[in-house]
Amino acid sequence: MKRKLYYTVLIASAMLLPACADFLEPLPNGTVPEEDIWNRPSYIEGFVGHAYSYFPKNYANNRGFYLDGATDDAVITNRSHNMNRFGIGTMGTDNDPFKDDIYMDSYRAIISVNRFLEDNKGLNTRYSINERENELKRKRLHGEAFALRAWYEWELLKYYGGVGAKSGELLGISIIKDAFQDVNEDVLWTPRSTYEETVRQIQEDCDSAFLYLADAHRDWLKEDPKDVETGAILWGAMDKLGLKAMLSRMYLTYASPLYNPTDDPARWEKAAEAALDAIELKLDVDGEHGFDPNAGVDWNNPNFPGIISPSPYDAANLSAEQAFYPASLKGTHNGAIGATQELVDAFPMSNGYPIDHPLSDYNPQRPYEGRDARFYSTIFYNQAEARDNSNALIHKFESWTSDGNTGVDYAGNPKTSLTNYHIKKFIYKGYNPNDNSKTKGGPRSKYIYRWAHVLLDFAEAANEVGGPNKEFDYKYGKLSAKKAISMLRSRKTYDGTETGYATSDPYLEELAQNNDKIAFREFIRNERRIETCFEGMRYFDLRRWSKEDDLSLLNAVVHRPEITRNAAGQFVYSEGTEAKPHVVVATRKFTSPYIPLPYDEILTVDGIEQNKGWKAWE
Repeated sequence: MKRKLYYTVLIASAMLLPACADFLEPLPNGTVPEEDIWNRPSYIEGFVGHAYSYFPKNYANNRGFYLDGATDDAVITNRSHNMNRFGIGTMGTDNDPFKDDIYMDSYRAIISVNRFLEDNKGLNTRYSINERENELKRKRLHGEAFALRAWYEWELLKYYGGVGAKSGELLGISIIKDAFQDVNEDVLWTPRSTYEETVRQIQEDCDSAFLYLADAHRDWLKEDPKDVETGAILWGAMDKLGLKAMLSRMYLTYASPLYNPTDDPARWEKAAEAALDAIELKLDVDGEHGFDPNAGVDWNNPNFPGIISPSPYDAANLSAEQAFYPASLKGTHNGAIGATQELVDAFPMSNGYPIDHPLSDYNPQRPYEGRDARFYSTIFYNQAEARDNSNALIHKFESWTSDGNTGVDYAGNPKTSLTNYHIKKFIYKGYNPNDNSKTKGGPRSKYIYRWAHVLLDFAEAANEVGGPNKEFDYKYGKLSAKKAISMLRSRKTYDGTETGYATSDPYLEELAQNNDKIAFREFIRNERRIETCFEGMRYFDLRRWSKEDDLSLLNAVVHRPEITRNAAGQFVYSEGTEAKPHVVVATRKFTSPYIPLPYDEILTVDGIEQNKGWKAWE
């Protein structure tokens, strides 16, 4: 079934309410008097559509793989990139990479839906002369408005939740539920609520949304095949499934060490239950309609059944290819970011054992042989070959040095990764700049929440509750952390290759048999790292696993391999040992586990407390 994207409709209506320099003015051009807005259903619907316009569109931004460039997973080639500055502790008040895209846009979206929700104006609007269509639409939009407010409240909390510099209290966000029309209104002159109060507010908005939203937007869930206000045509709009996945992540974060310093077990139980709710609903709506939990991820199929919440769809986008391939490929690519040695080392061997395990058979002088199949669909390494969907060679990576000469992809060459690794994940195999018929990009979407994410959320929380074998009852039987991770490791790779774990996974069995919660915790964290790399999640994971007085997870030293080609054409690799050390590429220098609120807000808004650890921003 071909699913249309609802975003085209929403953004078209949102154009009636263009974004402006000051988000307190949803109608800056003044062409429509305020009293007339509420007589025009398309404008009223536009308040909801406007909020969708701030969704991230792909991974090529500071919410995506560039955010990974501030962690131990990746290094950004441009040293002056604002995310590089964030990671090495030189981000100034004048180069805040989050202010516009996160802080300002999220509040723009919230204020827009607040106008829709004010006095139930949106709910009480008539959108169609057809009674059934009108009833479905007004309730759907009302539910979406609550859902979008919760969505952006979580986005703000995810970035800005932290301990206040003055109060020492764990703070959330400024909760805005009023509708404002005038730029002079004191919209954000509102003190931050506590973290707990913000969590409660997000849950309340979700509960309100659940009263009106469909479980998911699928044609097979339609009550009447003739309905145009339900079904797959709304794919991409807010639904219960997406909100449940969002709540899974929120409660997992709330249970994590940075935000749960007393290790309250009830929070871990809540996180496991929230993830299980999302898992159960996903199986309810898609389990018998093409969704295969064991299928690999298709990054270029906006109808991929493993998606839970997608971003807007771009039919032909080259953002990943331009960023990931080096300039040596036709001279038109940027080599903008590269994987670290630390991430490469996180991938186990093909038998599932970590490379430092006695049973791994890892050979440091043949470091890319016999690795987990997932590695080969994620990372380009020295001598790796990029091939298109017809198996034609696109590029062979030459990341070595030899007597003063270097391979074309060696670290430090212009527009080439600094790490001797390049990124394969997300790459569209229908693209080949060497073939004039294949120079366009492929379909692109950001999978904000997907099946693997909720499995990982559940596995982490469930293990903290009762270890790897603790079983939770749900509609489809019993699920444990061990089983959830087994499901993940058993899937095919992004290239469609079998991992082999479906028939044999001795390392997983060994860990589960020992029932060691701490060892299994590290195992889950490593699986999360492998699965979600370059999706913009690593920073938030490292942060929530940290403690306020211990930033060692965030402040990693990251390396690249030194690869030397000898006279015989053989390669000698650094090994990360004292005798053959890797090369330091970057050192992360976070002084706080929290992101600072925009400096302008602190200067101009009384009562807004800055997060701890940003003295110059206070």
